[in-house]
Amino acid sequence: QVQLVESGGGLVQVGGSLRLSCQPSGRTSTTNTMGWFRQAPGKDREFVAGITWPWHDENKVYADSVKGRFTISRDNAQKTVYLQMNSLLPEDTAVYYCAGRTNYFVLLTPASYEYWGQGTQVTVSS
Repeated sequence: QVQLVESGGGLVQVGGSLRLSCQPSGRTSTTNTMGWFRQAPGKDREFVAGITWPWHDENKVYADSVKGRFTISRDNAQKTVYLQMNSLLPEDTAVYYCAGRTNYFVLLTPASYEYWGQGTQVTVSS
């Protein structure tokens, strides 16, 4: 089993930045793909960014809505996954979830991920 713990959410003004962290524990060797999703009130959970082994830049995928503003990365020593969010907009307001899956491809559907964190709130004020 794998446990995922997110941190780093908060309240920020439009144009500001936040960095989310996701720390896995347990059988982390089974999580070969990590992703970030978000869910705004009344909306479905949506894909934000993902990264898969061997964790290089070419193994990263972004939603169109965040390309050029968000960056996903992984500290291979600590296995921590980060989401650096710059130029934040009010529409980025949501609960952000870290997710992990055993297989090697970044998929965009939440159902493809076996492991989930508890979520962290990001609020962007205008």
